Amino acid sequence: MSPDQRREAIIEATLPLVYEHGFAVSTRQIAEAAGIAEGTIFRVFDDKDTLLKQVLEAAIDPSDTERRLRAIGTDVPLEHRLLLAADILHERLTSVFQLMVAVGFNRPPGDDGRTQPPRHAGIMAVIAALVEPDRHRLRVSPVEVARRLRILAFAGFHPLINDHEPMTPAEVVDLLLHGVCLDAGDPSP
Repeated sequence: MSPDQRREAIIEATLPLVYEHGFAVSTRQIAEAAGIAEGTIFRVFDDKDTLLKQVLEAAIDPSDTERRLRAIGTDVPLEHRLLLAADILHERLTSVFQLMVAVGFNRPPGDDGRTQPPRHAGIMAVIAALVEPDRHRLRVSPVEVARRLRILAFAGFHPLINDHEPMTPAEVVDLLLHGVCLDAGDPSP
């Protein structure tokens, strides 16, 4: 196994343990999960903090989310594209929220919270591109639609923000596209 493969295997084995134990996970637990000797961890990583930082970076890396969003075709209706995007955002945000709870909302050692550009910039650009073919139907720019979808998804999917009554991706998209007012021609109460 190459050094890069070993590093990735240790990171992959550590992530579920971080979800379960947070930063209190022991190197012994990590070694057992990875099927390696405990000393191997320190031949690959300078220390446990370095490993945990790389585990968190891998967990919040937006690459897979961006790839999945890019796979959504623009040949389907806007509402369907946004629903697919909201489903993907729901999975990502739920995973990140669970990780934040597991680590006690703490940043990894050595992380001051500043990333340039923001990690979500690529995700936002892909969502804006998904919306672009329907620009003529929109009251705001595709970039603004992407921003509003992210805000609604964040609030709608986070249990501490939505009073433990999460919105579904379909509800988020409906709110984004149609708001809460009845159509002027709709006679229902």
